[in-house]
Amino acid sequence: MKVLDFLKNSYTAYHTTQNVCSILQENGFVELTLGDKWDVQKGGKYFVTRNGSSVIAFVVGENNVLSICESHTDSPSFKIKGTKLVASEGAKRLNTEKYGGGLLYTYFDRPLKVAGRLLTKSENGVSQQLVVSDYNVVIPSLCVHLNPTANDSFAVNVQTDTLPLFAQSETYLYKSLTDMEVLDADLYVVPATEPFVAGVEGEFLCSPRLDNLTSVYTSVQALLNCKPQNIAMIACLDNEEVGSGTRQGSPRFLSQVLDSLYCDTFGVDAVGRQIAVENGMVLSVDNGHACHPAHPEKSDILYRAYLNKGIVIKHHTNYATDGLSSALLKNILQKAGVSFQDLYNRSDLRCGSTVGLATARELGIKTCDIGIPQLAMHSACETCGSGDIQTMQDALTAFFNADATDLMVK
Repeated sequence: MKVLDFLKNSYTAYHTTQNVCSILQENGFVELTLGDKWDVQKGGKYFVTRNGSSVIAFVVGENNVLSICESHTDSPSFKIKGTKLVASEGAKRLNTEKYGGGLLYTYFDRPLKVAGRLLTKSENGVSQQLVVSDYNVVIPSLCVHLNPTANDSFAVNVQTDTLPLFAQSETYLYKSLTDMEVLDADLYVVPATEPFVAGVEGEFLCSPRLDNLTSVYTSVQALLNCKPQNIAMIACLDNEEVGSGTRQGSPRFLSQVLDSLYCDTFGVDAVGRQIAVENGMVLSVDNGHACHPAHPEKSDILYRAYLNKGIVIKHHTNYATDGLSSALLKNILQKAGVSFQDLYNRSDLRCGSTVGLATARELGIKTCDIGIPQLAMHSACETCGSGDIQTMQDALTAFFNADATDLMVK
């Protein structure tokens, strides 16, 4: 699956995980289940899912050392609350709440889809059905004639301003998506804009959900292409945009997979598992802020990242990067000829966060935060450099192919 198709068809964390699992299965990966006895062989390829929205996959090299790339499957959107419609003047609107920290004004006046999962009643109990509406919904803005100060100051209210137009007649939401009996659902309103390239030479890639589907995609491609000596693993986790506190979003899921792999399958004790962790390393792969051409003053005065100039190594107290993890990664990238940029945040502006710190805390493992530089993060349509997709894939492949000694201080 090419990156444009992956971006186009990964509307929610559920669709992203389904697409990742399909790619893995097409390439010979075997699905495992937590709680079962695993038959894992050297050179084997395996994956585990949880909740249909997170997936961890790995290739078993000769060494027990861990090389992990983690990313997240979710993106900012609006989550639908129940099935009742909001009766408004002239139309019925969906009742929604904000999911994650979206750039809200960008969701107005553009095609949106209803997407997610339905939990349906079946003969065997409860089944999961992934859905994407065959219709669009829209959040119309208030025209400038009725809101003359909109271009000067406009504060979006998520209770009144961002409820999408759904219908003019009384319509049952679930019936618009399936004929099955639905017990409950996790549904979102998401941008339907198709990915496109921009720039006179196609230098720019624009799409919803670049944060963080580009990291998921490049991690998967690197895992498919690598020839690791270590255990090469990707962890694509849900719910990073709302704090990584769920059973499918927490690094605890990753820790449980490592328990099954090391203690139950390899037969090593807790000390042996900890040695593998101490000698290993995690890359927390989540996009970073590029220097905005119209607002360079919003970036650090010395360290600025640019599109198509290499991946970024992210430095901030909100990130897990320190001098050691950064130096180890830079050594790997330099040997592989992969370009990179150091990225620091402007000191008087807040910085985003990733799952990196939570993973470093949960596992006690060396962790470095990296990403593709992008513009308009959390917009309904974001922008990155077209060439940075391949650069990130090359960086992650080099990391997976690195010697075990490359992850340690000599």
